[in-house]
Amino acid sequence: MTWSPYYTGDGVPRDVELAPPPPWRTFPRRPMAREFQPPPGLVESVNAALHLRRPLLVTGPAGSGKSTVVEQVAGELKLGAVLRWHITSRSTLTDALYRYDALGRIHAQRLGLSDGVDDIAPFLQLGPLGTALLPADRPRALLIDEVDKSDLDLPSDLLDVLERGEYEIPELARYKDDVVEVRQWGDDERHPVERGRVRCTQFPFIVMTSNGERDFPAAFLRRCVRYTMPPPDVPLLRRMILAHLSIDIEDGGPVLELVEEFVSRLDRGDSLAVDQLLNAVHVLAGDAAPDDGRRRQLVDLLLRELSRA
Repeated sequence: MTWSPYYTGDGVPRDVELAPPPPWRTFPRRPMAREFQPPPGLVESVNAALHLRRPLLVTGPAGSGKSTVVEQVAGELKLGAVLRWHITSRSTLTDALYRYDALGRIHAQRLGLSDGVDDIAPFLQLGPLGTALLPADRPRALLIDEVDKSDLDLPSDLLDVLERGEYEIPELARYKDDVVEVRQWGDDERHPVERGRVRCTQFPFIVMTSNGERDFPAAFLRRCVRYTMPPPDVPLLRRMILAHLSIDIEDGGPVLELVEEFVSRLDRGDSLAVDQLLNAVHVLAGDAAPDDGRRRQLVDLLLRELSRA
C-alpha cells in the first residue's frame, strides 16, 4: 500500500478517501483458506485425523493460523460452512449441543401466543457441536476454538460425545411428539429429531485449538490427533506475505529486514503473532513508506509484545 497519514491532529475537517483495507480486514469476512500456508507436518496430521475420524488438536500461539486450518480443509473437501464453537470459562457441553428457552416457552403459554398448542420446536436450537453431529452424507467441519480457556471439566465432558457420536435432548425424549423439527446452528434450516436422540452417520472433521496455556487429561489427549504449530522461520513468512499481500520480498530490502527482525525477536522469546507482522508489512511496504524516524515508531507500535499491556 501507499502510506498516507489521514489524521493530522489539527482538528480541521477535510475530505479523506481511505485506501483499501488489508485482505484480512474486509467485510463481510471472507475465509483466508487460499492464503494459508500449512507448516511442515500439518497436512499429514489433518489426513490422519480424517482417516481415523478423530479430532485434531492444534496447539500454538495466538495469530499462528490455528483456526484457519479448518477453513482450508472445509473448502478443499467441500464440507460446507464451518461451524464454530468459541470457548470461554463459562462454556458448557450442553450449550454446544442444544439450547432450550424454557422461560420463553412458559412466557408464550401464559400470554396465549401459542394458540393453545404446546409446540416446543420454536424454543429449541441445536448448538454448533449438536449440528455437526446430525446425520449427513458428508461430515461437517467444526472449529472448537481455544479449548484451553474452558472450565477444567469440559474436556472430560466431551469424551463421551466424541467417542459415541451421539447425544440426547432430554426435553424431547419426554415430549409428546415422537419427531420434532429442530433449528440448526447458523441458519434457519430444520432437522427432524426422533425421541430426542441425535446420532451422527459421518463423524465431523473437528479442529480444536489451544494456546498451550494448560494441560489436558490423558484420556482426552489419546482421543485426539495432536499437532503443535512450529515457530515461523523466514522462508515460511516470505511465502505467507506473498500469499496474503502479493508482495514478493526482495533480498536485502527493508521488508526482509522487518521479517528477520520479527524472527529474531521470536527466537529471543518475545510474544508476537504473525498477523502483527502482516499488519506491519502492509503499512510499511510501498512507494511512499514512512521515513526512518516514523518507520521505527510504527514498527514499535505494530510489533508490540503481546505479553505487555
